[in-house]
Amino acid sequence: MHFVRHTYQHRIHCTLAGILISVGAPLGLLLLQTFVLRLYSFPSIWSDIASNSLVYLYISATTMLAFALFGYVLGRQTDELEQLSTTDVLTGVYNRRALSAYLEHECSRSRRYGSPLSVLLVDVDELKRVNDVHGHAAGDQVIRGFASAITMTLRETDIGGRWGGDEFLIIAPGTVGAAAVTLAERLRFELAKQETIGEAQGTASVGVATFDPNHRRLEDPDALMQAADAALHRAKAAGRNQVRVHAA
Repeated sequence: MHFVRHTYQHRIHCTLAGILISVGAPLGLLLLQTFVLRLYSFPSIWSDIASNSLVYLYISATTMLAFALFGYVLGRQTDELEQLSTTDVLTGVYNRRALSAYLEHECSRSRRYGSPLSVLLVDVDELKRVNDVHGHAAGDQVIRGFASAITMTLRETDIGGRWGGDEFLIIAPGTVGAAAVTLAERLRFELAKQETIGEAQGTASVGVATFDPNHRRLEDPDALMQAADAALHRAKAAGRNQVRVHAA
């Protein structure tokens, strides 16, 4: 199940890089003494290390600690910036930028390995009416409830997030149309358990589209999203709170 979570990838890499760079401090001191100051001949370096082992150990340890700490701080800032760039501020789930990258990747993988791929475009029903009657704070609460329901519904391999406005997107690799519909119905069931806002019950319309490797239709992200959007419009036109599947 993919949703936004804290990552430590860059801080680990930067910390390790700092440790590797710190090795250059004692090495640089030896080179300075040998080739610039000419205090030692090259063969006598090992005897100098042995006689001044505590000095070299101190230089190595303090330099390693300093560079490792600097690398960790730099990596943490990079991790935080990366997370901010892929996270929807209101809900804490993936934003459109992250979802677009995942969709591109999954479409490429489905074409390469001939595996199905489904997308579910989810629209919050009557969000404008909730905003108009109960205020935007209530609308934000509905949006957050949808994000929570999606997070609870996703399977291990699914990717979900906020596509924008009142729309959410679920990317379901290796999933054929029938299984995608089952996933959509599970989502609707989970949404029904969300807290109501006044008289407004949280419901959703869902459009489902699937890339079928046997027919090679909808094999690029734009075509897949257009098909899901068309199915979503049919669900809304039919009265909302239902699932519609794109017919190839």
